[in-house]
Amino acid sequence: MEDQATRLRKLVERKISGGAGGLQKETAQGGASMPLPGGARVIAVTSGKGGVGKTNLTVNLAIALGKKGKRVIIVDADLGTANVDVLLGTSSRNTLLSLAREDVQLEDVLIRGPYGVSYISGGSGMEHAGELTAMQRQMIFSKLAACDEWADIILVDTGAGVGRNVLDFIMASDEVLLVITPEPTALTDGYAVLKSYRQLEATQPIRLVVNRVYDMVESTETASKLICTAERFLHMELKSLGFVFDDASMMKAVRRQVPLLAAYPDSLAAKCVEALANSLLSGRPQRVKLGWQGFLRKFFHNMH
Repeated sequence: MEDQATRLRKLVERKISGGAGGLQKETAQGGASMPLPGGARVIAVTSGKGGVGKTNLTVNLAIALGKKGKRVIIVDADLGTANVDVLLGTSSRNTLLSLAREDVQLEDVLIRGPYGVSYISGGSGMEHAGELTAMQRQMIFSKLAACDEWADIILVDTGAGVGRNVLDFIMASDEVLLVITPEPTALTDGYAVLKSYRQLEATQPIRLVVNRVYDMVESTETASKLICTAERFLHMELKSLGFVFDDASMMKAVRRQVPLLAAYPDSLAAKCVEALANSLLSGRPQRVKLGWQGFLRKFFHNMH
């Protein structure tokens, strides 16, 4: 595992001399654009279990970062699903797996989606990714390396759990966001990810995002439980990036197949995601003004 992870990191960090120029032409999905110089910041977004809102957070975080002038690519590495497609209300002809073919290049799978989001779909047939040969895997990651000059930030939406593919993408990233919720099962499964991460002797910074919290107290308590447990049993320093409030607007947006920041940009959850984007870029703690919705939420809660 360590040898493979090291190989993946070299591929991601490698500058493709001459190959990036092909990305300057018109693509099938959208207009032409010039690649950026330098290396992109690669952030894996992962979780210990499904259903915690990981992909939803990834898509909306990409939009929030884009609004701040950053070029963002989402790599949908949640193998076996097409959740990014679903959340954006789009469909893709080629997928991440298509890069294993010699006649398919990065520009063929890089989709210019709505709301300024560029992404590579995981597709619905990625459960066969384990059948790829070593040469096909190397071809995929070699082509993906060109993203390094195509974006400021690459968000890798991994699968949930501690499977081989998930850990490969985590180990190849610069930093990791672990999405959890206050549910005991989410905390337990989140700890399992940290334990596997520790066993691999990974050094990338890993930070928590507590999703679907009722208030800041619940967010702090949830994060503290996992932070203290990781420090005590894994001797691992863990930090919290921030939180996202439980908000009915999120589910409404999912049903409409429109990202939260596009459908309900003034919602409390949207403000939380934008605050997370600010924290990622500035390194400062997350700050969210509760506003009128927050006042009503706390007021009626205190009446019980």
